[in-house]
Amino acid sequence: MRSPFARDKTKRAVELRQAGEAVSAPFGELVAEAERIASSVVMGVHGQRKRGLGETFWEYRHHRAEDGAAAVDWRMSAKSTDLYVRENEQEAANTVWLWRDGSATMDFGSARDLPLKKDRAAVCMIAMAALLSRGGERIAALGESSRARGGELGLERVSLRLATGEGSLSSVEAAPIFKYGRVILASDFLDPIETWRARLSRYAALQAGGALLRIIDPMEEDFPFKGRTRFEAVDEAETLLFGRAEEARKSYRARWADHGARLADLARSYGWTLVTHRTDRPATQAVLALYRALAREV
Repeated sequence: MRSPFARDKTKRAVELRQAGEAVSAPFGELVAEAERIASSVVMGVHGQRKRGLGETFWEYRHHRAEDGAAAVDWRMSAKSTDLYVRENEQEAANTVWLWRDGSATMDFGSARDLPLKKDRAAVCMIAMAALLSRGGERIAALGESSRARGGELGLERVSLRLATGEGSLSSVEAAPIFKYGRVILASDFLDPIETWRARLSRYAALQAGGALLRIIDPMEEDFPFKGRTRFEAVDEAETLLFGRAEEARKSYRARWADHGARLADLARSYGWTLVTHRTDRPATQAVLALYRALAREV
């Protein structure tokens, strides 16, 4: 018998999946464009041969720990003391890796009629997964999926992981991806810019393109507080008490704007796109911007 906790978790995943699908549903033209882009990729619009998921043999390389035993080419490995993996040419659809931040700061919504940042991020990522999957792309949840998949099965599995997965930052820092792949990271990106620079540097080394979806609550940007206000850190280790919170508004907004500008500069320095989305605005706006950002890379 399934536990009530398991049922609740599955129900929440289904609800977020349905919300994500609803966001992507109005994009009839976008879905058609996604299919055209996927067809262009198959026909070789990238203009270069790449290692990837196709069937044409490219070369052998040494086996890495993250490849797993199933990837070993035992016939080639039998000729040596080393283990080898076959790498194939990327003839079919690209792989897009999606990640939804599960950090404590994402578990926040300032009003009852606003979603948690974590849930809005999941909805946007699931909507993107639906569009990409329908366009023939292979998709995977970064750090959550064992392999990239296409079609309805891929969408089903990725949606579940985006809705209920841990969303660990270690996935951004170390989870394996294919060279030349594309990545979409959804977070509030509140960590220092240099921290994110270090996390994103490995994608540049892999020549991976992508986009950052910055999810913010309107309260975080507007700083509407007045009078005596206590602010607590998410771990409750630190607190700040303002006698007149409105006096800090100008300096707070300046620092907030500076952080956003530096994050945009960081994305551009790697050839990525930053999309900033407030949870009091339609999710369709964020999904449209993300899809266009990825389409420009093809």
